[in-house]
Amino acid sequence: MNSVEESLRNIDVDRTVAEIVEFISSSVAEARAEGVVLGLSGGVDSSVAFTLCVKALEPNRVYPVIMPTSFTPPQDIADALELASMFKAKVTRVDIDSVVEGYLKAIGYRVAKPMVEGNLRARVRMTILYYLANALNLLVVGTSDRSEYMIGYFTKYGDGAADIQPIIHLYKTQVRLIAGYLGLPERIVSKPSAPMLFPGHTARSELPADYAVIDQILHGIFDLRLTLEELERETGIGREVSLRILSMVESSKHKRMLPKCVRRPI
Repeated sequence: MNSVEESLRNIDVDRTVAEIVEFISSSVAEARAEGVVLGLSGGVDSSVAFTLCVKALEPNRVYPVIMPTSFTPPQDIADALELASMFKAKVTRVDIDSVVEGYLKAIGYRVAKPMVEGNLRARVRMTILYYLANALNLLVVGTSDRSEYMIGYFTKYGDGAADIQPIIHLYKTQVRLIAGYLGLPERIVSKPSAPMLFPGHTARSELPADYAVIDQILHGIFDLRLTLEELERETGIGREVSLRILSMVESSKHKRMLPKCVRRPI
């Protein structure tokens, strides 16, 4: 293990979990909400966010929603159901294929670009969560991690939309550490990232490296303030890969900003 990876993994897990639990609890109290609602996909990020919400609020105040499509892997659904069952949380399941098709038929326009429909699926899920939040006086919990957020690997106004983001300050590597600490099933802890916004959609098929590498680049450059040369020397990660990740950070800035305007209204 190189020095950058050691630094990346050197987090006080006890303190981090306690801090997030307090954040969730105080956010709900401040909003005078009845609880929280979040999408539960069976992946590591949503599983950790869900578990931390249960620790903060008790299961009867946490509303996990499973929103599969016809191509969602059955194991992901099974993992999400198993996790909810572990904490005796009541699951809402909404199959979104018919909702997406309804949108497309109403619009009357379709393009042969998988990501366009994929982003629609993410935004449909967002509208379902916010409907339940409005109906039941809940806060929507986001499940993005810092790795995804920094490189823009999320849908604007889709999975990027939330009232609170309890794990967005943690890299994917760190989320996995917390998942292990929380006692989540190993297949969830180590499960590869697969957004599945369209058939066969995985993070590794789109990104220039896996998250173990991406996290070292982001942590090394933005936290440790290493130059590209120093990063390559410390980690062995080639300059070309690092530049591609930095380009993703730069090109996705708009996703992390409020909409542009002539001047701020307040």
